[in-house]
Amino acid sequence: MFDSDSKKDFRVPLRGASAADDAASGEAAAETSAEGGADALEQLRRDKEDLTRSLQRLQADFDNYRKRIERDRAAESARATGATIEGLLPVLDGFERALAAHTEKAYEKYRQGFNLIYRSLRDALERMGLERIDTTDKLFDPHLHQAVERVDSSDHADGAILGEMQPGYRFRDRVLRPAMVRVAVHPTNSAEGGDA
Repeated sequence: MFDSDSKKDFRVPLRGASAADDAASGEAAAETSAEGGADALEQLRRDKEDLTRSLQRLQADFDNYRKRIERDRAAESARATGATIEGLLPVLDGFERALAAHTEKAYEKYRQGFNLIYRSLRDALERMGLERIDTTDKLFDPHLHQAVERVDSSDHADGAILGEMQPGYRFRDRVLRPAMVRVAVHPTNSAEGGDA
């Protein structure tokens, strides 16, 4: 079918052209592949760094969110505990008045029982964070005390607390109820206050 000359002609040009073209395209492909590979590798590095930074930001945001939720939860718990304790303060006052009212011998057994219950309640509230505001030998502080009576006195320092009419309490850093107190005022200061 084919003669030997045409076969030879057919093969040689294809083979010769193919080898030269393959070598040229192989070198070009190798150069393109090397340049493209370096670019692709650099792009992958940038993508990895972007993803790492993004992950670090997300992790920091989540940590901040978790801490904020814990802070809010603790603050809400403290508010609820403070409100509960504030509701129990009149019960403490009632116990103190009952213990002060009956000092006769006939009520001694009742006093011991009341005193035991009072101390148990007071100790439980103190373990929760309740603190009684001290007024002994203190000067009047409007953040802690409520002056319900002014007494003219030159024997005491101006603003000295002379007596406590109702105890005040603090829960952690918040004043639940200021102490109601009598405050000494020098007569000259009281006259100046009246003229103003």
